[in-house]
Amino acid sequence: LALLAIASVATQACSWLWLRSDPPALRPDVPQWLVAILHLLQLGFLFRCLHALRVGWKLCWEKAEEKEEQEQSRMAFLSHDISMLRLFETFLENTPQLTLLLYVILQTDKAEPSQGLGICTAFLCVTWSLLDYHKSLRSFLQDKYELSWHSSIVYFLWNLFLICPRILVVALFALLWPYSVAVHFPLVWLAMFLWVSLQGTDFMESPGPEQLYRAMVAVILYFSWFNVAQGRTLYRSIIYHGFILVDSTLLALSWLWCQSPSEEHSYLIPLVSAALPCYLLGLALRVAYYRWLHPNLQMQQEGGYDVVDANGRTDGLEFRSLSVPDLVNRRMQWLAQAQFPVSRTVGQRFPNGAAAL
Repeated sequence: LALLAIASVATQACSWLWLRSDPPALRPDVPQWLVAILHLLQLGFLFRCLHALRVGWKLCWEKAEEKEEQEQSRMAFLSHDISMLRLFETFLENTPQLTLLLYVILQTDKAEPSQGLGICTAFLCVTWSLLDYHKSLRSFLQDKYELSWHSSIVYFLWNLFLICPRILVVALFALLWPYSVAVHFPLVWLAMFLWVSLQGTDFMESPGPEQLYRAMVAVILYFSWFNVAQGRTLYRSIIYHGFILVDSTLLALSWLWCQSPSEEHSYLIPLVSAALPCYLLGLALRVAYYRWLHPNLQMQQEGGYDVVDANGRTDGLEFRSLSVPDLVNRRMQWLAQAQFPVSRTVGQRFPNGAAAL
Protein backbone atom coordinates (compact mmCIF):
# COMPACT_ATOMS: atom_id res chain seq x y z
CA LEU A 1 0.00 0.00 0.00
CA ALA A 2 2.88 2.35 0.75
CA LEU A 3 4.39 1.70 -2.69
CA LEU A 4 1.03 2.36 -4.36
CA ALA A 5 0.67 5.61 -2.42
CA ILE A 6 4.16 6.75 -3.44
CA ALA A 7 3.46 5.89 -7.08
CA SER A 8 0.17 7.77 -7.05
CA VAL A 9 1.72 10.85 -5.42
CA ALA A 10 4.58 10.84 -7.96
CA THR A 11 2.14 10.64 -10.89
CA GLN A 12 -0.04 13.43 -9.54
CA ALA A 13 3.04 15.56 -8.87
CA CYS A 14 4.13 15.17 -12.50
CA SER A 15 0.68 16.13 -13.71
CA TRP A 16 0.65 19.26 -11.53
CA LEU A 17 4.16 20.32 -12.55
CA TRP A 18 3.24 19.91 -16.22
CA LEU A 19 0.14 22.06 -15.85
CA ARG A 20 2.10 24.80 -14.11
CA SER A 21 4.74 24.87 -16.86
CA ASP A 22 2.27 24.79 -19.77
CA PRO A 23 1.62 28.02 -21.69
CA PRO A 24 -1.74 29.67 -20.90
CA ALA A 25 -3.24 28.48 -24.20
CA LEU A 26 -2.88 24.86 -23.04
CA ARG A 27 -4.19 25.28 -19.50
CA PRO A 28 -7.80 24.53 -18.54
CA ASP A 29 -10.08 27.47 -17.75
CA VAL A 30 -10.20 26.54 -14.07
CA PRO A 31 -8.73 28.38 -11.07
CA GLN A 32 -5.26 27.12 -10.30
CA TRP A 33 -6.06 26.57 -6.62
CA LEU A 34 -8.89 24.22 -7.55
CA VAL A 35 -6.60 22.23 -9.86
CA ALA A 36 -4.05 22.01 -7.05
CA ILE A 37 -6.69 20.66 -4.64
CA LEU A 38 -7.79 18.05 -7.18
CA HIS A 39 -4.21 16.84 -7.56
CA LEU A 40 -3.80 16.81 -3.78
CA LEU A 41 -6.87 14.55 -3.61
CA GLN A 42 -5.30 12.29 -6.27
CA LEU A 43 -7.92 13.33 -8.83
CA GLY A 44 -5.62 15.18 -11.21
CA PHE A 45 -5.56 12.42 -13.82
CA LEU A 46 -9.36 12.17 -13.80
CA PHE A 47 -9.59 15.94 -14.16
CA ARG A 48 -7.29 15.83 -17.19
CA CYS A 49 -9.43 13.14 -18.82
CA LEU A 50 -12.64 15.12 -18.29
CA HIS A 51 -10.99 18.29 -19.61
CA ALA A 52 -9.79 16.45 -22.72
CA LEU A 53 -13.29 15.09 -23.29
CA ARG A 54 -14.67 18.63 -23.05
CA VAL A 55 -12.14 19.94 -25.59
CA GLY A 56 -12.80 16.97 -27.88
CA TRP A 57 -16.57 17.50 -27.70
CA LYS A 58 -16.07 21.18 -28.51
CA LEU A 59 -13.85 20.25 -31.44
CA CYS A 60 -16.60 18.07 -32.90
CA TRP A 61 -18.83 21.13 -33.26
CA GLU A 62 -16.23 23.63 -34.46
CA LYS A 63 -16.95 25.24 -37.82
CA ALA A 64 -14.10 27.68 -38.41
CA GLU A 65 -11.15 26.03 -40.11
CA GLU A 66 -8.46 28.09 -38.36
CA LYS A 67 -10.07 27.55 -34.96
CA GLU A 68 -10.46 23.85 -35.67
CA GLU A 69 -6.75 23.48 -36.46
CA GLN A 70 -5.86 25.23 -33.22
CA GLU A 71 -8.15 22.95 -31.21
CA GLN A 72 -6.75 19.87 -32.95
CA SER A 73 -3.23 20.89 -31.98
CA ARG A 74 -4.38 21.57 -28.44
CA MET A 75 -6.08 18.19 -28.34
CA ALA A 76 -2.83 16.52 -29.42
CA PHE A 77 -1.05 18.06 -26.43
CA LEU A 78 -3.79 17.10 -24.00
CA SER A 79 -4.10 13.53 -25.24
CA HIS A 80 -0.36 12.99 -25.10
CA ASP A 81 -0.14 14.16 -21.49
CA ILE A 82 -2.94 11.75 -20.62
CA SER A 83 -1.21 8.95 -22.51
CA MET A 84 2.07 9.55 -20.71
CA LEU A 85 0.41 9.75 -17.29
CA ARG A 86 -1.34 6.48 -18.09
CA LEU A 87 2.04 4.99 -18.95
CA PHE A 88 3.45 6.14 -15.59
CA GLU A 89 0.42 4.77 -13.77
CA THR A 90 0.73 1.46 -15.60
CA PHE A 91 4.36 0.83 -14.70
CA LEU A 92 4.40 2.44 -11.26
CA GLU A 93 1.13 0.98 -9.98
CA ASN A 94 -0.41 -1.67 -12.22
CA THR A 95 2.69 -3.63 -13.21
CA PRO A 96 3.93 -4.11 -9.60
CA GLN A 97 0.38 -5.17 -8.65
CA LEU A 98 0.40 -7.65 -11.53
CA THR A 99 3.71 -9.08 -10.32
CA LEU A 100 2.35 -9.34 -6.77
CA LEU A 101 -0.83 -11.06 -7.97
CA LEU A 102 1.19 -13.55 -9.99
CA TYR A 103 3.39 -14.20 -6.93
CA VAL A 104 0.35 -14.80 -4.68
CA ILE A 105 -1.19 -17.25 -7.14
CA LEU A 106 2.08 -19.17 -7.43
CA GLN A 107 2.57 -19.12 -3.65
CA THR A 108 -0.91 -20.47 -2.87
CA ASP A 109 -1.00 -22.68 -5.97
CA LYS A 110 -4.63 -21.68 -6.45
CA ALA A 111 -6.08 -19.64 -9.26
CA GLU A 112 -9.69 -18.79 -9.96
CA PRO A 113 -10.75 -18.40 -13.60
CA SER A 114 -11.40 -14.73 -12.94
CA GLN A 115 -7.82 -14.31 -11.68
CA GLY A 116 -6.41 -15.96 -14.78
CA LEU A 117 -8.52 -13.71 -16.97
CA GLY A 118 -7.45 -10.70 -14.93
CA ILE A 119 -3.76 -11.55 -15.33
CA CYS A 120 -4.09 -11.97 -19.10
CA THR A 121 -6.01 -8.71 -19.35
CA ALA A 122 -3.40 -6.91 -17.24
CA PHE A 123 -0.58 -8.07 -19.52
CA LEU A 124 -2.51 -6.79 -22.53
CA CYS A 125 -3.22 -3.45 -20.83
CA VAL A 126 0.44 -2.94 -19.93
CA THR A 127 1.45 -3.54 -23.53
CA TRP A 128 -1.38 -1.42 -24.86
CA SER A 129 -0.20 1.56 -22.78
CA LEU A 130 3.14 1.46 -24.64
CA LEU A 131 1.42 1.34 -28.03
CA ASP A 132 -0.96 4.14 -27.06
CA TYR A 133 1.95 6.31 -25.89
CA HIS A 134 3.85 5.75 -29.14
CA LYS A 135 0.81 6.54 -31.30
CA SER A 136 0.00 9.70 -29.32
CA LEU A 137 3.59 10.91 -29.58
CA ARG A 138 3.59 10.36 -33.33
CA SER A 139 0.45 12.51 -33.59
CA PHE A 140 2.55 15.41 -32.31
CA LEU A 141 4.38 15.65 -35.62
CA GLN A 142 3.03 17.44 -38.66
CA ASP A 143 2.85 15.51 -41.95
CA LYS A 144 3.55 12.30 -40.03
CA TYR A 145 2.83 8.79 -41.13
CA GLU A 146 0.58 7.02 -38.67
CA LEU A 147 1.17 3.42 -37.66
CA SER A 148 -0.64 1.05 -39.97
CA TRP A 149 -2.67 -1.79 -38.48
CA HIS A 150 0.01 -4.40 -39.20
CA SER A 151 2.74 -2.12 -37.80
CA SER A 152 0.63 -1.61 -34.67
CA ILE A 153 0.14 -5.35 -34.26
CA VAL A 154 3.86 -6.10 -34.53
CA TYR A 155 4.68 -3.19 -32.19
CA PHE A 156 2.16 -4.54 -29.68
CA LEU A 157 3.42 -8.13 -29.95
CA TRP A 158 7.12 -7.42 -29.53
CA ASN A 159 6.41 -5.41 -26.39
CA LEU A 160 4.18 -8.17 -25.08
CA PHE A 161 6.80 -10.87 -25.70
CA LEU A 162 9.44 -8.77 -23.93
CA ILE A 163 7.37 -7.78 -20.90
CA CYS A 164 5.76 -11.14 -20.09
CA PRO A 165 9.03 -13.06 -19.44
CA ARG A 166 10.36 -10.15 -17.37
CA ILE A 167 7.37 -10.06 -15.02
CA LEU A 168 7.29 -13.87 -14.81
CA VAL A 169 10.92 -14.26 -13.73
CA VAL A 170 10.59 -11.43 -11.17
CA ALA A 171 7.53 -13.17 -9.65
CA LEU A 172 9.35 -16.52 -9.60
CA PHE A 173 12.39 -14.95 -7.97
CA ALA A 174 10.11 -13.50 -5.28
CA LEU A 175 8.54 -16.94 -4.88
CA LEU A 176 11.95 -18.43 -4.19
CA TRP A 177 13.12 -15.70 -1.80
CA PRO A 178 10.14 -13.49 -0.80
CA TYR A 179 12.27 -10.57 0.43
CA SER A 180 14.86 -10.76 -2.33
CA VAL A 181 12.94 -8.41 -4.61
CA ALA A 182 13.34 -5.72 -1.94
CA VAL A 183 17.06 -5.92 -2.71
CA HIS A 184 16.94 -6.67 -6.42
CA PHE A 185 14.55 -3.90 -7.44
CA PRO A 186 16.44 -1.00 -5.74
CA LEU A 187 19.76 -2.17 -7.21
CA VAL A 188 18.42 -2.44 -10.77
CA TRP A 189 16.39 0.76 -10.35
CA LEU A 190 19.51 2.61 -9.20
CA ALA A 191 21.45 1.33 -12.22
CA MET A 192 18.66 2.51 -14.54
CA PHE A 193 18.43 5.86 -12.77
CA LEU A 194 22.15 6.47 -13.21
CA TRP A 195 21.93 5.38 -16.85
CA VAL A 196 19.07 7.81 -17.53
CA SER A 197 20.97 10.59 -15.74
CA LEU A 198 24.07 9.98 -17.86
CA GLN A 199 21.95 10.45 -20.99
CA GLY A 200 21.26 14.04 -19.92
CA THR A 201 17.49 14.26 -20.09
CA ASP A 202 15.96 17.73 -20.22
CA PHE A 203 12.27 17.00 -19.84
CA MET A 204 11.12 19.06 -16.87
CA GLU A 205 11.54 22.76 -16.22
CA SER A 206 13.91 22.60 -13.24
CA PRO A 207 16.50 20.17 -11.79
CA GLY A 208 14.33 18.94 -8.89
CA PRO A 209 11.35 17.78 -11.00
CA GLU A 210 13.83 16.40 -13.56
CA GLN A 211 15.12 13.98 -10.91
CA LEU A 212 11.53 12.88 -10.26
CA TYR A 213 11.03 12.23 -13.97
CA ARG A 214 14.26 10.22 -14.17
CA ALA A 215 13.24 8.18 -11.13
CA MET A 216 9.88 7.33 -12.74
CA VAL A 217 11.52 6.44 -16.05
CA ALA A 218 13.92 4.14 -14.16
CA VAL A 219 10.91 2.20 -12.87
CA ILE A 220 9.63 1.78 -16.42
CA LEU A 221 13.07 0.58 -17.52
CA TYR A 222 12.97 -2.10 -14.83
CA PHE A 223 10.22 -3.77 -16.87
CA SER A 224 10.42 -2.35 -20.41
CA TRP A 225 12.47 -0.27 -22.84
CA PHE A 226 11.76 3.47 -22.83
CA ASN A 227 13.77 5.91 -24.91
CA VAL A 228 14.62 9.21 -23.19
CA ALA A 229 17.53 10.66 -25.19
CA GLN A 230 17.95 12.14 -28.64
CA GLY A 231 19.94 10.56 -31.44
CA ARG A 232 20.22 7.00 -32.64
CA THR A 233 19.01 4.40 -30.18
CA LEU A 234 20.64 1.27 -31.62
CA TYR A 235 23.56 1.02 -29.22
CA ARG A 236 21.54 2.14 -26.20
CA SER A 237 18.92 -0.44 -27.05
CA ILE A 238 21.52 -3.19 -27.37
CA ILE A 239 23.02 -2.26 -23.98
CA TYR A 240 19.62 -2.17 -22.31
CA HIS A 241 18.27 -5.42 -23.72
CA GLY A 242 21.58 -7.14 -23.08
CA PHE A 243 21.46 -6.05 -19.43
CA ILE A 244 17.82 -7.08 -18.96
CA LEU A 245 18.42 -10.40 -20.73
CA VAL A 246 21.35 -11.24 -18.46
CA ASP A 247 19.48 -10.10 -15.35
CA SER A 248 16.32 -12.05 -16.22
CA THR A 249 18.35 -15.13 -17.12
CA LEU A 250 20.11 -15.04 -13.74
CA LEU A 251 16.76 -14.73 -11.96
CA ALA A 252 15.35 -17.68 -13.91
CA LEU A 253 18.45 -19.84 -13.40
CA SER A 254 18.45 -19.16 -9.67
CA TRP A 255 14.86 -20.40 -9.49
CA LEU A 256 15.59 -23.45 -11.64
CA TRP A 257 18.67 -24.27 -9.58
CA CYS A 258 16.75 -24.27 -6.30
CA GLN A 259 13.52 -25.77 -7.64
CA SER A 260 13.43 -29.57 -7.51
CA PRO A 261 11.37 -31.29 -10.26
CA SER A 262 9.51 -33.24 -7.60
CA GLU A 263 8.19 -30.15 -5.86
CA GLU A 264 4.71 -28.77 -6.36
CA HIS A 265 5.77 -26.03 -8.77
CA SER A 266 7.48 -28.36 -11.22
CA TYR A 267 4.86 -27.53 -13.84
CA LEU A 268 6.44 -24.11 -14.09
CA ILE A 269 9.73 -25.48 -15.40
CA PRO A 270 8.53 -25.70 -19.03
CA LEU A 271 7.08 -22.22 -18.68
CA VAL A 272 10.34 -20.78 -17.40
CA SER A 273 12.25 -22.62 -20.10
CA ALA A 274 10.04 -20.93 -22.70
CA ALA A 275 10.74 -17.46 -21.26
CA LEU A 276 14.07 -17.05 -23.06
CA PRO A 277 12.72 -18.05 -26.51
CA CYS A 278 9.78 -15.70 -25.88
CA TYR A 279 12.13 -12.81 -25.12
CA LEU A 280 14.26 -13.58 -28.17
CA LEU A 281 11.12 -13.70 -30.30
CA GLY A 282 10.20 -10.25 -29.00
CA LEU A 283 13.63 -8.94 -29.99
CA ALA A 284 13.26 -10.51 -33.44
CA LEU A 285 9.86 -8.84 -33.90
CA ARG A 286 11.35 -5.53 -32.85
CA VAL A 287 14.11 -5.86 -35.44
CA ALA A 288 11.51 -6.78 -38.07
CA TYR A 289 9.41 -3.74 -37.12
CA TYR A 290 12.27 -1.28 -37.54
CA ARG A 291 13.58 -3.09 -40.63
CA TRP A 292 10.37 -3.38 -42.65
CA LEU A 293 7.30 -1.88 -40.90
CA HIS A 294 8.36 1.43 -39.37
CA PRO A 295 6.42 4.42 -40.83
CA ASN A 296 9.69 6.26 -41.42
CA LEU A 297 10.59 3.74 -44.10
CA GLN A 298 7.57 4.78 -46.13
CA MET A 299 8.56 8.44 -45.74
CA GLN A 300 12.09 7.67 -46.97
CA GLN A 301 10.72 5.83 -50.00
CA GLU A 302 8.51 8.79 -50.88
CA GLY A 303 11.29 11.33 -50.29
CA GLY A 304 9.70 12.77 -47.16
CA TYR A 305 13.00 13.33 -45.35
CA ASP A 306 16.62 12.32 -45.30
CA VAL A 307 17.90 9.30 -43.43
CA VAL A 308 19.25 10.05 -39.96
CA ASP A 309 22.99 10.39 -39.85
CA ALA A 310 25.35 9.25 -37.10
CA ASN A 311 24.62 12.36 -35.05
CA GLY A 312 20.88 11.90 -35.22
CA ARG A 313 20.38 14.95 -37.46
CA THR A 314 17.94 15.09 -40.31
CA ASP A 315 15.61 17.48 -42.09
CA GLY A 316 11.94 17.59 -42.88
CA LEU A 317 9.69 16.75 -39.93
CA GLU A 318 8.06 19.62 -38.04
CA PHE A 319 6.26 19.85 -34.74
CA ARG A 320 2.57 20.35 -34.42
CA SER A 321 2.02 23.76 -32.82
CA LEU A 322 -0.77 26.08 -31.80
CA SER A 323 -1.46 28.56 -34.55
CA VAL A 324 -2.79 31.43 -32.38
CA PRO A 325 -0.58 32.11 -30.57
CA ASP A 326 2.30 30.28 -32.22
CA LEU A 327 3.40 28.08 -29.32
CA VAL A 328 5.08 24.77 -28.83
CA ASN A 329 5.15 22.65 -25.71
CA ARG A 330 8.83 22.13 -24.84
CA ARG A 331 8.02 18.91 -22.98
CA MET A 332 6.47 17.43 -26.08
CA GLN A 333 9.30 18.81 -28.17
CA TRP A 334 11.89 16.91 -26.14
CA LEU A 335 10.00 13.61 -26.33
CA ALA A 336 9.45 13.91 -30.06
CA GLN A 337 13.14 14.62 -30.63
CA ALA A 338 14.02 11.55 -28.57
CA GLN A 339 11.64 9.30 -30.50
CA PHE A 340 11.68 10.68 -34.04
CA PRO A 341 14.20 12.45 -36.29
CA VAL A 342 13.28 16.14 -36.56
CA SER A 343 14.81 19.11 -38.27
CA ARG A 344 17.74 20.89 -36.66
CA THR A 345 15.88 24.22 -36.72
CA VAL A 346 12.95 22.80 -34.81
CA GLY A 347 15.27 20.85 -32.57
CA GLN A 348 16.64 23.98 -30.94
CA ARG A 349 15.85 24.40 -27.26
CA PHE A 350 13.11 26.86 -26.37
CA PRO A 351 11.50 27.62 -23.05
CA ASN A 352 8.07 26.03 -22.66
CA GLY A 353 5.63 28.25 -24.49
CA ALA A 354 8.18 30.16 -26.58
CA ALA A 355 7.71 30.63 -30.30
CA ALA A 356 9.36 27.78 -32.14
CA LEU A 357 8.31 27.93 -35.78
